Amino acid sequence: MKNLNDRLLQLLKASNRIGDKDIRLVLQEHAKNPAEKIRVILVRRGLVAENELSSLLSTELKIPFLNLAKYKIDPEVIHQVPEKLAKSHQVIPISKIGDKLTLAMADPLDILAVDDIELHTRMKVDCVVSTAKDIQEAIDRFYPHEAEDMAAIASAASEVSEELRVVKGEEDSDVSKATGLMNEAPVVKLVDLLLLEALRKRASDIHIEPFEKNVRVRYRIDGNLEEAFEIPKKNQNAVLTRLKIMSRLDITENRVPQDGRFKVKVREKEVDFRVSILPVYFGNKVVMRILDKGALSFGLDHLGFLPETLGAFKAAVEKPFGMILITGPTGSGKSTTLYSILSQLNTPEKNIITIEDPIEYQIKGITQIHARPEVGLDFANGLRAILRQSPDVVMVGEIRDSETADIAIKAALTGQLVLSTLHTNDAAGAMTRLVDMHVEPFLIASSVILVAAQRLCRKICGHCKEKVDIPKEVFGRLNVRFEKIAPNAKDRNFFKGKGCTHCNRTGYWGRMGVLETLVVDDTVRDLVVKNASAFEIKNYAVKNGMTTLHEDALKKCCQGLTTLDEVIRVTMGDE
Repeated sequence: MKNLNDRLLQLLKASNRIGDKDIRLVLQEHAKNPAEKIRVILVRRGLVAENELSSLLSTELKIPFLNLAKYKIDPEVIHQVPEKLAKSHQVIPISKIGDKLTLAMADPLDILAVDDIELHTRMKVDCVVSTAKDIQEAIDRFYPHEAEDMAAIASAASEVSEELRVVKGEEDSDVSKATGLMNEAPVVKLVDLLLLEALRKRASDIHIEPFEKNVRVRYRIDGNLEEAFEIPKKNQNAVLTRLKIMSRLDITENRVPQDGRFKVKVREKEVDFRVSILPVYFGNKVVMRILDKGALSFGLDHLGFLPETLGAFKAAVEKPFGMILITGPTGSGKSTTLYSILSQLNTPEKNIITIEDPIEYQIKGITQIHARPEVGLDFANGLRAILRQSPDVVMVGEIRDSETADIAIKAALTGQLVLSTLHTNDAAGAMTRLVDMHVEPFLIASSVILVAAQRLCRKICGHCKEKVDIPKEVFGRLNVRFEKIAPNAKDRNFFKGKGCTHCNRTGYWGRMGVLETLVVDDTVRDLVVKNASAFEIKNYAVKNGMTTLHEDALKKCCQGLTTLDEVIRVTMGDE
């Protein structure tokens, strides 16, 4: 085809839509303003309807015509092409299959536009024909002044104190330039505000959850999720892309889960964020675990253990070999307890090696390995390699299978102190769980020296703490026996948090561990060898002074550290 404009005019004349006089007038007007396209002049002068023009182009070029008004575009596809490119070239992306991106264009022979978008997206571009009016309406619908809206949302970020300014680590500059987001300050401000607010509120996790018409942001504070604010749906992908850039993740991949991490500095304090991205029905859900090294307790004395529990732990960690197990559900503080033990043991004289999935805290002086099952570095294989490195102390992030259990047990028998976690409800259950993993009972009895079941309960806010009286019948219904917990009535002092601005009206501030500590003595070893049940082992331990989870929580309640409501919430099924 010699010239698309000439061919278009010929087609219109052949179909009797325009005459020679109309063609001369259109060409004269185009000569005065060459930047204005022939098809635009034809539509503006009312010589032909825009949809008719697009249909003719489709037929002549053998390119499909698409009625955008009746086509549902996936919002995830839209953000493959930034707003600036879409507006400058008058195109709209409508689908993406593999590395092929399909664009709706009013002028499908605009080679510069196609080349520009292929260069930006690194994908092959196919075209369909649509009317300029429909394309402009789609652009207005999917790119509705995004930067202005985000600036309004993030206006609070400009009020953040300079002392709390977030300083990002190094980012992939090539990816940042490719997305164009680094120049969109409102996106950066909004994400910074989101992170700063989480740190201010002492959140342990940030949840960014997409729904049909909005995006919800929630913070997990003291174990409970609380709604923070909402992000408009149209800003969802910009925020997601920004977080992916910071986490060094693939910004073009939205179909499979991704994991990454990034680091920020707040008032010279480093905070790590572990990022998990999960594809869901309305986009990608983001959960960020906040790992504040400054909040990590270094040493057992700072964990809030009761004296008898602290004594049992100190005696266990001073032993040259054996196994210490921490049990409990996800989020019960097991990792924090293990890291505190490691910090106490971390001296130049000891070779300490860990294998974790993932590494939550990086501790100077300790060799830490990130397990990667996809390349064959699982806990079992990693543990075998560690034992060839002559370690004094080994931490295995979690005992998940019989092979890992067997190697860890044997390591504890051959001169290493082994620390690990298990998912069981109580301390005695760890013994039977190991038996279920096909570890020989005599090996368990010979290696395990201490098992602690752990939970976390909220502490009463010290700013609004007030004394309360709890009727005796309440304790009667709960079957509380004070003979073991607090024999003297004067030792029973109950408090609650009234609620203040410091604790955000919740009455609680921070969390502490509640523990059930089973010290493995000769009788427990005999019970394990005889394949006794967890119930039998626990009964013996309780009769010989072990404090259960429920009793430990009640002791802390009597000391005014937590409330009876928290005791019931956290340990009611463990009494």
